[in-house]
Amino acid sequence: MIKADSDNQPLAERMRPQTLEEYVGQQHILGEDKQLRAAIEQDRLHSMLFWGPPGTGKTTLARLIAHYSGAEFITMSAVLSGVKDIREAVKLAKQSHELDGRSTVLFVDEVHRFNKSQQDAFLPHVEDGTFSFIGATTENPSFELNNALLSRVRTYILRALTVDDIKTILQSAITDEERGLGKLKLKIEPEALDFLAKAADGDARRGLNWLEIATDLAKNNTITLATIEEIASEGVRRFDKGGDLFYEQISALHKCVRGTNPDAALYWFCRMIDGGCDPIYIARRLVRMASEDIGNADPRGLSIAMDAWQTYERIGSPEGELTLAQAVVYLASAPKSNAVYAAYKQAMRDAKESGSLDVPMHLRNAPTSLMKELDYGKDYRYAHQEEGAYAAGETYFPEEIGEQVYYEPVARGLELKIGEKLSHLREQDRLARQSKRSKQ
Repeated sequence: MIKADSDNQPLAERMRPQTLEEYVGQQHILGEDKQLRAAIEQDRLHSMLFWGPPGTGKTTLARLIAHYSGAEFITMSAVLSGVKDIREAVKLAKQSHELDGRSTVLFVDEVHRFNKSQQDAFLPHVEDGTFSFIGATTENPSFELNNALLSRVRTYILRALTVDDIKTILQSAITDEERGLGKLKLKIEPEALDFLAKAADGDARRGLNWLEIATDLAKNNTITLATIEEIASEGVRRFDKGGDLFYEQISALHKCVRGTNPDAALYWFCRMIDGGCDPIYIARRLVRMASEDIGNADPRGLSIAMDAWQTYERIGSPEGELTLAQAVVYLASAPKSNAVYAAYKQAMRDAKESGSLDVPMHLRNAPTSLMKELDYGKDYRYAHQEEGAYAAGETYFPEEIGEQVYYEPVARGLELKIGEKLSHLREQDRLARQSKRSKQ
Protein backbone atom coordinates (compact mmCIF):
# COMPACT_ATOMS: atom_id res chain seq x y z
CA MET A 1 0.00 0.00 0.00
CA ILE A 2 1.09 3.58 -0.62
CA LYS A 3 1.36 5.21 2.80
CA ALA A 4 1.30 8.91 3.54
CA ASP A 5 4.55 10.17 4.99
CA SER A 6 2.96 12.45 7.53
CA ASP A 7 -0.40 13.46 8.95
CA ASN A 8 0.75 17.02 8.40
CA GLN A 9 0.48 16.61 4.66
CA PRO A 10 -2.30 18.54 2.90
CA LEU A 11 -5.61 16.72 2.72
CA ALA A 12 -5.34 16.38 -1.06
CA GLU A 13 -2.03 14.55 -0.66
CA ARG A 14 -3.27 12.28 2.12
CA MET A 15 -6.35 11.31 0.13
CA ARG A 16 -4.47 10.13 -2.95
CA PRO A 17 -6.01 6.78 -3.96
CA GLN A 18 -4.00 3.73 -2.94
CA THR A 19 -5.72 1.29 -5.28
CA LEU A 20 -7.50 1.38 -8.61
CA GLU A 21 -10.75 0.75 -6.76
CA GLU A 22 -10.28 4.02 -4.87
CA TYR A 23 -9.45 5.97 -8.02
CA VAL A 24 -12.41 8.11 -9.08
CA GLY A 25 -13.14 9.07 -12.68
CA GLN A 26 -11.46 8.33 -16.02
CA GLN A 27 -13.57 5.25 -16.64
CA HIS A 28 -13.06 5.72 -20.38
CA ILE A 29 -9.47 4.48 -19.88
CA LEU A 30 -9.72 2.62 -16.55
CA GLY A 31 -13.01 0.76 -16.89
CA GLU A 32 -13.04 -3.00 -16.40
CA ASP A 33 -12.67 -3.72 -20.12
CA LYS A 34 -10.28 -0.89 -20.97
CA GLN A 35 -6.75 -1.39 -22.23
CA LEU A 36 -4.92 0.72 -19.64
CA ARG A 37 -6.58 -1.02 -16.70
CA ALA A 38 -5.72 -4.43 -18.15
CA ALA A 39 -2.13 -3.32 -18.71
CA ILE A 40 -1.84 -2.17 -15.08
CA GLU A 41 -3.40 -5.30 -13.58
CA GLN A 42 -1.33 -7.60 -15.81
CA ASP A 43 1.87 -5.64 -15.16
CA ARG A 44 2.40 -4.78 -18.82
CA LEU A 45 4.32 -1.59 -18.17
CA HIS A 46 4.83 0.78 -21.11
CA SER A 47 5.81 4.40 -21.63
CA MET A 48 2.86 6.74 -21.73
CA LEU A 49 1.67 10.32 -21.60
CA PHE A 50 -1.25 11.64 -19.56
CA TRP A 51 -2.89 14.73 -21.05
CA GLY A 52 -5.61 16.51 -19.13
CA PRO A 53 -6.65 19.48 -16.95
CA PRO A 54 -5.21 20.04 -13.46
CA GLY A 55 -6.56 17.92 -10.61
CA THR A 56 -7.74 15.00 -12.74
CA GLY A 57 -5.40 12.39 -11.25
CA LYS A 58 -2.39 12.28 -13.59
CA THR A 59 0.24 12.06 -10.85
CA THR A 60 -1.86 9.65 -8.79
CA LEU A 61 -2.35 7.33 -11.74
CA ALA A 62 1.39 7.28 -12.43
CA ARG A 63 2.05 6.33 -8.79
CA LEU A 64 -0.54 3.58 -8.92
CA ILE A 65 1.03 2.13 -12.05
CA ALA A 66 4.43 1.99 -10.37
CA HIS A 67 2.82 0.50 -7.25
CA TYR A 68 1.03 -2.28 -9.13
CA SER A 69 4.16 -3.18 -11.08
CA GLY A 70 6.42 -3.10 -8.03
CA ALA A 71 8.61 -0.56 -9.78
CA GLU A 72 10.81 2.13 -8.32
CA PHE A 73 9.05 5.48 -8.68
CA ILE A 74 11.14 8.52 -9.56
CA THR A 75 9.38 11.82 -10.01
CA MET A 76 10.56 15.17 -11.32
CA SER A 77 8.99 18.43 -12.40
CA ALA A 78 9.95 19.85 -15.79
CA VAL A 79 9.58 23.30 -14.27
CA LEU A 80 12.49 22.74 -11.88
CA SER A 81 14.55 20.00 -13.53
CA GLY A 82 17.06 19.86 -16.37
CA VAL A 83 19.27 17.44 -18.31
CA LYS A 84 21.44 16.94 -15.21
CA ASP A 85 18.43 15.67 -13.27
CA ILE A 86 17.53 13.34 -16.13
CA ARG A 87 21.02 11.85 -16.05
CA GLU A 88 20.73 11.34 -12.28
CA ALA A 89 17.39 9.58 -12.78
CA VAL A 90 18.99 7.31 -15.40
CA LYS A 91 21.78 6.49 -12.93
CA LEU A 92 19.29 5.62 -10.17
CA ALA A 93 17.23 3.47 -12.54
CA LYS A 94 20.29 1.48 -13.60
CA GLN A 95 21.40 1.02 -10.00
CA SER A 96 17.97 -0.24 -8.99
CA HIS A 97 17.96 -2.79 -11.78
CA GLU A 98 21.49 -3.97 -10.99
CA LEU A 99 20.86 -4.30 -7.23
CA ASP A 100 17.52 -6.11 -7.11
CA GLY A 101 16.27 -6.32 -10.70
CA ARG A 102 13.50 -3.78 -10.12
CA SER A 103 12.17 -1.79 -13.02
CA THR A 104 11.74 1.99 -12.72
CA VAL A 105 8.97 4.39 -13.60
CA LEU A 106 10.22 7.91 -14.30
CA PHE A 107 7.35 10.35 -13.93
CA VAL A 108 7.79 13.87 -15.35
CA ASP A 109 5.15 16.42 -14.43
CA GLU A 110 4.50 19.35 -16.79
CA VAL A 111 6.67 17.60 -19.39
CA HIS A 112 5.74 20.20 -22.01
CA ARG A 113 8.02 22.62 -20.15
CA PHE A 114 11.08 20.67 -21.30
CA ASN A 115 12.78 22.00 -24.43
CA LYS A 116 13.71 19.83 -27.41
CA SER A 117 17.14 18.82 -26.12
CA GLN A 118 15.73 17.90 -22.72
CA GLN A 119 12.99 15.80 -24.31
CA ASP A 120 15.54 14.12 -26.58
CA ALA A 121 17.56 13.14 -23.52
CA PHE A 122 14.84 10.62 -22.60
CA LEU A 123 14.75 8.82 -25.91
CA PRO A 124 17.68 6.35 -25.72
CA HIS A 125 16.72 5.33 -22.18
CA VAL A 126 13.09 4.80 -23.11
CA GLU A 127 14.18 2.67 -26.06
CA ASP A 128 16.66 0.50 -24.16
CA GLY A 129 14.26 -0.07 -21.25
CA THR A 130 16.28 1.72 -18.59
CA PHE A 131 12.96 3.04 -17.31
CA SER A 132 9.33 3.34 -18.32
CA PHE A 133 8.59 6.98 -18.99
CA ILE A 134 5.32 8.56 -17.87
CA GLY A 135 4.77 12.21 -18.68
CA ALA A 136 1.94 14.48 -17.57
CA THR A 137 0.86 17.62 -19.37
CA THR A 138 -2.00 20.09 -19.39
CA GLU A 139 -1.05 21.23 -22.90
CA ASN A 140 -1.77 19.64 -26.27
CA PRO A 141 1.17 17.26 -26.74
CA SER A 142 0.96 17.44 -30.53
CA PHE A 143 2.06 21.08 -30.24
CA GLU A 144 4.35 20.91 -27.21
CA LEU A 145 6.24 17.60 -27.48
CA ASN A 146 8.76 16.37 -30.01
CA ASN A 147 7.48 13.89 -32.57
CA ALA A 148 10.34 11.58 -31.64
CA LEU A 149 9.14 11.38 -28.04
CA LEU A 150 5.45 11.23 -28.97
CA SER A 151 6.08 8.26 -31.25
CA ARG A 152 7.52 6.28 -28.33
CA VAL A 153 4.69 6.79 -25.85
CA ARG A 154 1.00 5.96 -25.70
CA THR A 155 -1.10 9.06 -25.07
CA TYR A 156 -4.07 8.84 -22.69
CA ILE A 157 -6.50 11.75 -22.36
CA LEU A 158 -7.77 12.43 -18.83
CA ARG A 159 -11.04 14.32 -18.62
CA ALA A 160 -12.14 16.92 -16.09
CA LEU A 161 -13.92 15.20 -13.21
CA THR A 162 -17.69 15.46 -13.08
CA VAL A 163 -19.58 17.07 -10.21
CA ASP A 164 -20.57 13.59 -9.00
CA ASP A 165 -16.91 12.49 -9.14
CA ILE A 166 -15.89 15.45 -6.99
CA LYS A 167 -18.72 14.80 -4.51
CA THR A 168 -17.57 11.18 -4.16
CA ILE A 169 -14.02 12.32 -3.44
CA LEU A 170 -15.14 14.97 -0.94
CA GLN A 171 -17.47 12.60 0.91
CA SER A 172 -14.67 10.05 1.16
CA ALA A 173 -12.35 12.69 2.63
CA ILE A 174 -14.99 13.69 5.20
CA THR A 175 -15.61 10.13 6.39
CA ASP A 176 -12.14 8.55 6.11
CA GLU A 177 -10.78 8.23 9.66
CA GLU A 178 -7.29 7.06 8.67
CA ARG A 179 -6.26 9.61 6.05
CA GLY A 180 -9.14 12.06 5.90
CA LEU A 181 -11.25 14.09 8.29
CA GLY A 182 -13.32 11.26 9.73
CA LYS A 183 -12.02 11.64 13.28
CA LEU A 184 -13.38 15.17 13.39
CA LYS A 185 -16.97 13.90 12.95
CA LEU A 186 -17.71 16.76 10.55
CA LYS A 187 -21.03 17.38 8.90
CA ILE A 188 -21.51 19.27 5.68
CA GLU A 189 -24.79 20.72 4.50
CA PRO A 190 -25.99 19.06 1.25
CA GLU A 191 -26.19 22.47 -0.41
CA ALA A 192 -22.63 23.20 0.68
CA LEU A 193 -21.38 19.90 -0.75
CA ASP A 194 -23.13 20.57 -4.07
CA PHE A 195 -21.77 24.10 -4.26
CA LEU A 196 -18.23 22.97 -3.42
CA ALA A 197 -18.30 20.16 -6.00
CA LYS A 198 -19.43 22.57 -8.72
CA ALA A 199 -17.00 25.31 -7.69
CA ALA A 200 -14.09 22.85 -7.89
CA ASP A 201 -14.70 22.91 -11.65
CA GLY A 202 -13.47 19.38 -12.32
CA ASP A 203 -10.34 19.75 -10.18
CA ALA A 204 -10.25 17.31 -7.23
CA ARG A 205 -7.21 18.99 -5.69
CA ARG A 206 -8.98 22.33 -5.62
CA GLY A 207 -12.07 20.81 -4.01
CA LEU A 208 -10.06 19.05 -1.30
CA ASN A 209 -8.01 22.16 -0.56
CA TRP A 210 -11.18 24.21 -0.10
CA LEU A 211 -12.70 21.49 2.06
CA GLU A 212 -9.63 21.57 4.32
CA ILE A 213 -9.93 25.35 4.70
CA ALA A 214 -13.64 25.02 5.42
CA THR A 215 -12.83 22.54 8.19
CA ASP A 216 -10.96 25.23 10.09
CA LEU A 217 -13.90 27.63 9.71
CA ALA A 218 -16.65 25.15 10.59
CA LYS A 219 -18.89 26.04 13.53
CA ASN A 220 -20.36 23.30 15.67
CA ASN A 221 -18.57 20.79 13.44
CA THR A 222 -20.80 21.77 10.52
CA ILE A 223 -19.65 23.16 7.19
CA THR A 224 -22.35 25.49 5.90
CA LEU A 225 -23.14 26.81 2.46
CA ALA A 226 -22.19 30.32 3.60
CA THR A 227 -18.73 29.08 4.59
CA ILE A 228 -18.14 27.38 1.25
CA GLU A 229 -19.41 30.39 -0.70
CA GLU A 230 -16.97 32.62 1.15
CA ILE A 231 -14.03 30.31 0.46
CA ALA A 232 -14.85 29.58 -3.18
CA SER A 233 -16.00 33.06 -4.14
CA GLU A 234 -12.70 33.88 -5.79
CA GLY A 235 -12.42 30.59 -7.62
CA VAL A 236 -11.40 30.99 -11.25
CA ARG A 237 -12.75 28.65 -13.89
CA ARG A 238 -10.42 26.54 -15.96
CA PHE A 239 -9.20 28.77 -18.77
CA ASP A 240 -5.39 28.90 -18.95
CA LYS A 241 -4.56 31.82 -21.22
CA GLY A 242 -2.45 30.61 -24.11
CA GLY A 243 -3.29 26.96 -23.45
CA ASP A 244 -5.68 24.51 -25.08
CA LEU A 245 -8.73 25.62 -23.11
CA PHE A 246 -8.12 29.18 -24.19
CA TYR A 247 -8.13 28.30 -27.88
CA GLU A 248 -10.97 25.80 -27.52
CA GLN A 249 -13.24 28.44 -26.00
CA ILE A 250 -12.40 31.22 -28.46
CA SER A 251 -13.00 28.69 -31.23
CA ALA A 252 -16.38 27.85 -29.72
CA LEU A 253 -17.29 31.54 -29.51
CA HIS A 254 -16.29 32.14 -33.12
CA LYS A 255 -18.22 29.12 -34.40
CA CYS A 256 -21.34 30.15 -32.47
CA VAL A 257 -21.22 33.61 -34.01
CA ARG A 258 -20.72 32.07 -37.45
CA GLY A 259 -23.53 29.61 -36.77
CA THR A 260 -25.98 32.42 -35.90
CA ASN A 261 -26.57 31.23 -32.33
CA PRO A 262 -26.49 34.36 -30.13
CA ASP A 263 -27.34 32.42 -26.97
CA ALA A 264 -24.45 29.98 -27.24
CA ALA A 265 -22.12 32.78 -28.37
CA LEU A 266 -23.04 34.78 -25.28
CA TYR A 267 -22.45 31.72 -23.07
CA TRP A 268 -18.91 31.16 -24.38
CA PHE A 269 -18.19 34.88 -24.13
CA CYS A 270 -19.20 34.77 -20.46
CA ARG A 271 -17.17 31.60 -19.88
CA MET A 272 -14.07 33.37 -21.16
CA ILE A 273 -14.69 36.51 -19.13
CA ASP A 274 -15.41 34.41 -16.02
CA GLY A 275 -12.17 32.51 -16.63
CA GLY A 276 -10.07 35.67 -16.66
CA CYS A 277 -9.62 36.27 -20.38
CA ASP A 278 -8.47 39.76 -21.34
CA PRO A 279 -11.59 41.46 -22.80
CA ILE A 280 -9.37 43.33 -25.28
CA TYR A 281 -8.40 39.99 -26.82
CA ILE A 282 -12.08 39.12 -27.31
CA ALA A 283 -12.69 42.59 -28.77
CA ARG A 284 -9.99 42.02 -31.38
CA ARG A 285 -11.45 38.65 -32.29
CA LEU A 286 -14.93 40.16 -32.67
CA VAL A 287 -13.55 42.61 -35.22
CA ARG A 288 -12.11 39.67 -37.12
CA MET A 289 -15.44 37.82 -36.99
CA ALA A 290 -17.23 40.90 -38.29
CA SER A 291 -15.10 40.87 -41.46
CA GLU A 292 -14.63 37.14 -41.89
CA ASP A 293 -18.16 35.88 -41.25
CA ILE A 294 -20.55 38.84 -41.66
CA GLY A 295 -18.70 41.01 -44.14
CA ASN A 296 -20.82 43.06 -46.49
CA ALA A 297 -23.98 41.15 -45.65
CA ASP A 298 -24.15 43.66 -42.78
CA PRO A 299 -21.28 46.18 -42.78
CA ARG A 300 -22.64 47.64 -39.54
CA GLY A 301 -21.22 44.57 -37.78
CA LEU A 302 -17.68 45.88 -38.20
CA SER A 303 -18.67 49.31 -36.89
CA ILE A 304 -20.44 47.81 -33.89
CA ALA A 305 -17.44 45.59 -33.10
CA MET A 306 -15.07 48.57 -33.30
CA ASP A 307 -17.40 50.75 -31.23
CA ALA A 308 -17.62 48.04 -28.55
CA TRP A 309 -13.82 47.77 -28.45
CA GLN A 310 -13.34 51.53 -28.12
CA THR A 311 -16.10 51.83 -25.55
CA TYR A 312 -14.53 49.10 -23.44
CA GLU A 313 -11.16 50.89 -23.59
CA ARG A 314 -12.83 54.10 -22.40
CA ILE A 315 -14.89 52.78 -19.48
CA GLY A 316 -13.05 49.55 -18.57
CA SER A 317 -14.35 46.70 -16.43
CA PRO A 318 -16.87 45.64 -15.37
CA GLU A 319 -19.16 48.03 -17.25
CA GLY A 320 -17.30 47.62 -20.51
CA GLU A 321 -17.98 43.90 -20.80
CA LEU A 322 -21.63 44.68 -21.52
CA THR A 323 -20.69 46.54 -24.71
CA LEU A 324 -18.70 43.52 -25.87
CA ALA A 325 -21.66 41.28 -25.04
CA GLN A 326 -23.85 43.55 -27.16
CA ALA A 327 -21.45 43.15 -30.07
CA VAL A 328 -21.36 39.37 -29.62
CA VAL A 329 -25.14 39.13 -29.78
CA TYR A 330 -25.38 41.49 -32.78
CA LEU A 331 -22.73 39.65 -34.79
CA ALA A 332 -24.26 36.27 -33.99
CA SER A 333 -27.70 37.51 -35.06
CA ALA A 334 -26.54 39.27 -38.24
CA PRO A 335 -26.82 37.80 -41.77
CA LYS A 336 -23.66 35.89 -42.65
CA SER A 337 -21.28 36.12 -45.58
CA ASN A 338 -17.70 35.01 -46.00
CA ALA A 339 -17.62 36.29 -49.58
CA VAL A 340 -15.05 39.00 -48.85
CA TYR A 341 -12.93 36.54 -46.84
CA ALA A 342 -13.00 34.00 -49.68
CA ALA A 343 -12.31 36.69 -52.29
CA TYR A 344 -9.37 38.02 -50.28
CA LYS A 345 -7.79 34.56 -50.07
CA GLN A 346 -8.20 33.98 -53.80
CA ALA A 347 -6.79 37.38 -54.70
CA MET A 348 -3.85 36.91 -52.34
CA ARG A 349 -3.10 33.53 -53.88
CA ASP A 350 -3.05 35.05 -57.38
CA ALA A 351 -0.95 37.98 -56.22
CA LYS A 352 1.67 35.57 -54.81
CA GLU A 353 1.62 33.13 -57.70
CA SER A 354 1.51 35.58 -60.62
CA GLY A 355 4.70 37.42 -59.72
CA SER A 356 5.45 41.09 -60.36
CA LEU A 357 3.17 41.70 -63.33
CA ASP A 358 3.26 45.21 -64.77
CA VAL A 359 0.37 47.58 -64.20
CA PRO A 360 -1.47 47.97 -67.53
CA MET A 361 -0.49 51.20 -69.26
CA HIS A 362 -3.99 52.68 -69.25
CA LEU A 363 -4.18 52.34 -65.44
CA ARG A 364 -0.91 54.11 -64.76
CA ASN A 365 -0.88 57.72 -63.60
CA ALA A 366 0.89 60.26 -65.82
CA PRO A 367 1.88 63.27 -63.70
CA THR A 368 4.85 64.23 -65.95
CA SER A 369 5.28 64.99 -69.66
CA LEU A 370 7.70 62.09 -70.07
CA MET A 371 5.18 59.66 -68.67
CA LYS A 372 2.53 60.93 -71.04
CA GLU A 373 4.96 60.52 -73.97
CA LEU A 374 5.47 56.92 -72.84
CA ASP A 375 1.67 56.37 -73.06
CA TYR A 376 1.11 56.21 -69.33
CA GLY A 377 -2.64 56.53 -68.81
CA LYS A 378 -3.40 56.37 -72.54
CA ASP A 379 -6.94 55.23 -73.39
CA TYR A 380 -8.01 55.27 -69.74
CA ARG A 381 -11.77 55.76 -69.48
CA TYR A 382 -12.83 58.05 -66.64
CA ALA A 383 -15.83 56.26 -65.11
CA HIS A 384 -17.62 59.47 -64.12
CA GLN A 385 -17.79 60.53 -67.74
CA GLU A 386 -19.41 57.28 -68.84
CA GLU A 387 -23.12 56.46 -68.85
CA GLY A 388 -24.21 55.46 -65.39
CA ALA A 389 -20.69 56.33 -64.13
CA TYR A 390 -19.52 52.91 -65.32
CA ALA A 391 -17.02 52.19 -68.10
CA ALA A 392 -18.55 49.01 -69.46
CA GLY A 393 -15.99 46.63 -70.94
CA GLU A 394 -12.98 48.35 -69.36
CA THR A 395 -10.16 46.03 -68.20
CA TYR A 396 -8.45 46.39 -64.83
CA PHE A 397 -6.27 43.29 -64.41
CA PRO A 398 -2.84 42.62 -65.90
CA GLU A 399 -3.29 41.15 -69.38
CA GLU A 400 -1.40 37.98 -68.38
CA ILE A 401 -4.08 36.81 -65.94
CA GLY A 402 -7.16 38.37 -67.56
CA GLU A 403 -10.28 39.58 -65.82
CA GLN A 404 -11.03 37.60 -62.66
CA VAL A 405 -14.05 37.28 -60.39
CA TYR A 406 -13.12 36.88 -56.73
CA TYR A 407 -15.99 38.52 -54.92
CA GLU A 408 -19.26 36.62 -55.19
CA PRO A 409 -21.80 38.15 -52.80
CA VAL A 410 -24.22 35.84 -51.05
CA ALA A 411 -27.98 36.22 -51.34
CA ARG A 412 -28.34 37.53 -47.78
CA GLY A 413 -28.50 40.93 -46.15
CA LEU A 414 -27.00 43.88 -47.99
CA GLU A 415 -24.96 41.56 -50.20
CA LEU A 416 -28.18 40.52 -51.90
CA LYS A 417 -28.39 44.03 -53.41
CA ILE A 418 -24.63 44.21 -53.99
CA GLY A 419 -24.80 40.94 -55.89
CA GLU A 420 -27.65 42.15 -58.07
CA LYS A 421 -25.72 45.33 -58.93
CA LEU A 422 -22.49 43.49 -59.77
CA SER A 423 -24.36 40.97 -61.91
CA HIS A 424 -25.91 43.84 -63.88
CA LEU A 425 -22.51 45.52 -64.37
CA ARG A 426 -20.83 42.28 -65.41
CA GLU A 427 -23.55 41.73 -67.99
CA GLN A 428 -22.81 45.23 -69.33
CA ASP A 429 -19.12 44.29 -69.53
CA ARG A 430 -19.95 41.12 -71.43
CA LEU A 431 -22.08 42.96 -73.96
CA ALA A 432 -19.51 45.75 -74.40
CA ARG A 433 -16.67 43.31 -75.04
CA GLN A 434 -18.85 41.28 -77.38
CA SER A 435 -19.61 44.45 -79.32
CA LYS A 436 -15.92 45.44 -79.42
CA ARG A 437 -14.93 42.02 -80.83
CA SER A 438 -17.60 42.18 -83.51
CA LYS A 439 -16.24 45.55 -84.71
CA GLN A 440 -12.64 44.32 -84.95
